[in-house]
Amino acid sequence: MKPLLRAVLIVDALLLIAVGGLCLLSPWRALFDALQLASIEPPMVGQALGIALVGLAWLALHAAIDGDLTTSIARAVSHVNWLTGALMLVWVIALRDPSLSGLGQLVSVVAGAALVIVGFGGARLAAAVRRRERAQALDAAKTAQVAKGVKGARGVKDAPEPALNTAPRVEPGVEPSIAPASSAAWPEPAESRVVADFDAPRSSQQN
Repeated sequence: MKPLLRAVLIVDALLLIAVGGLCLLSPWRALFDALQLASIEPPMVGQALGIALVGLAWLALHAAIDGDLTTSIARAVSHVNWLTGALMLVWVIALRDPSLSGLGQLVSVVAGAALVIVGFGGARLAAAVRRRERAQALDAAKTAQVAKGVKGARGVKDAPEPALNTAPRVEPGVEPSIAPASSAAWPEPAESRVVADFDAPRSSQQN
């Protein structure tokens, strides 16, 4: 849909260049008489308007190339175009001012209708592209958030479990009980072994 909007911008730029170039030639009275159009008085105003329209056309061409500016500038240029075309149609058809001959009136009506159609269509298309870009940005943000949550869950799952404290719990004010060691655990004193060694021969002699 965005390539179509760029094509509409190129058409808008061509229309603006045509109208702006005609306004720049406002001092050329013979051209306006040949086209049976009303000349712009004073010519300085026509040339100033032509410079503004040519600058707007350059902006439209730049937006057709630069994707970041396409939507916003397309909306602005399209609104300018259809409003200008509607104003031309009101003055030429409804108010019939200035009074033009058949060819001049036909050229003005065709130019006004073309500006209205292209401008209104470009504005609607720019709004649709803008909504689509917002939806895509929202979906990308949701996808990134879900991926971040999955990655965090995997990190928590792979983390090592904390070691359990196996030390005995001692309550405050209570001495820990120590189990008595068994007699087999303690060695026999050396003196008792010596006395046993001396008593053993005596008992054998008495027998």
